[in-house]
Amino acid sequence: MSTNLKYLSLGILVFQTTSLVLTMRYSRTLKEEGPRYLSSTAVVVAELLKIMACILLVYKDSKCSLRALNRILHDEILNKPMETLKLAIPSGIYTLQNNLLYVALSNLDAATYQVTYQLKILTTALFSVSMLSKKLGVYQWLSLVILMTGVAFVQWPSDSQELDSKELSAGSQFVGLMAVLTACFSSGFAGVYFEKILKETKQSVWIRNIQLVSFSLEPSL
Repeated sequence: MSTNLKYLSLGILVFQTTSLVLTMRYSRTLKEEGPRYLSSTAVVVAELLKIMACILLVYKDSKCSLRALNRILHDEILNKPMETLKLAIPSGIYTLQNNLLYVALSNLDAATYQVTYQLKILTTALFSVSMLSKKLGVYQWLSLVILMTGVAFVQWPSDSQELDSKELSAGSQFVGLMAVLTACFSSGFAGVYFEKILKETKQSVWIRNIQLVSFSLEPSL
């Protein structure tokens, strides 16, 4: 049962990630009359939905008691200011990253963006080795080399790119590439930093996410 749930979760995650990229790309390149929505607005709305979902999950864990929910939020967030402040760094980085992803998708095609953004696996591995003292096996390093090779091939100019030159100039492609590379490094560092905090404390991941959003809403706005 647990194995089936694991693969089901993996399948849902793959579908969600792929559909998110295609939807974001479509929404940023759709040609319609009127001004296009601000990417920063989309980031703020996503953060608001995230904190609402986390509060609902904490509410469920507290046996659907508003009094217990209020006590947990007060004890775990307000009464532990130093623990909450630890999330200020990754929350700021995540805010930057989320805005950069919209810049990247506005200047790159979906396939190039999706493959290039997988470099976050490499940056996460490097930060895990340096910050968490993790050790990677030979096959893991080989997988990272294959990943870098795949990203390099995606960036290689092809005949099909000539057809897209009218929509995406070389300058805009460079901006998109720099945005997605910066997002890869920020994602790797913030993810490992967040993992380190989770392992050092006993607070739930929902509480930690509420703390993250608490710091990211201000710069997002």
